[in-house]
Amino acid sequence: MKTTKENSEEYVWGANCLGWHLVNSQELSVIQELMPPRTSEVRHKHLYSQQFFFVLKGEATFELGGQLHTLQENQGIHVQKNQAHQIKNETNLDLEFLVISQPHSHNDKVIL
Repeated sequence: MKTTKENSEEYVWGANCLGWHLVNSQELSVIQELMPPRTSEVRHKHLYSQQFFFVLKGEATFELGGQLHTLQENQGIHVQKNQAHQIKNETNLDLEFLVISQPHSHNDKVIL
């Protein structure tokens, strides 16, 4: 079966942000997320999980280890385990992106 947002588990996080579990296993997590304008994730790190964020639509401001990065559509950033990071949508448009975690990161979040 094909995997789409429409046939994947949906959840709400943060300030009205949405996520869809495209792949949801202990070894691998692939989530498509939508952040409305002017929203952000809390600054955090993962003790065991590495992640890759890939922008599908919009512009992301990404803080990684104290440095700011602006990601445009079709650009991504790799986050190693134990690296402090935060994604923000500082624009007036929706931000859509993929976050790929290996292993699954939902029980591996340390808020900073």
